[in-house]
Amino acid sequence: MTRKTTLPRDACPNCATLMLDRKGKLHKRVNGEDIAVSNVPHLRCPRCREIVLRFEDMRSLEIQAIEIYRTKYRLLPAAEIRALRERLGVTQARLARLLRLGGNTLSRWEAGRNVQTASMDVLLRLVRDVPGSLKYLRNRSA
Repeated sequence: MTRKTTLPRDACPNCATLMLDRKGKLHKRVNGEDIAVSNVPHLRCPRCREIVLRFEDMRSLEIQAIEIYRTKYRLLPAAEIRALRERLGVTQARLARLLRLGGNTLSRWEAGRNVQTASMDVLLRLVRDVPGSLKYLRNRSA
């Protein structure tokens, strides 16, 4: 009969050594590009160098990487996308249909969970800046 032992929560999943809290530069892929994010909290094993992210640290890494990407490519930030939609007086679902997006795509952009492509950013700016563009989309919606 084998005896199972439970490892402490902060034990390394590879070697069972207690991991240490650290902050440092980590990388996250955004739209296929590697984005470096500084000062990310994480656990690191002093023995095998394994890195483990807690759920909240992973979420923070994702949000920061998306914001760095948006800034680098001068894309509309999440709050501006939400403000644009609200100014137009349409729901997320309606604007997503007009732009021919998946049902949750706009929600993810507004929440900062995903980032729009450069071409979708141009389309959002056209809707924002060109009078009559929303009407044009409404007339051609499926």
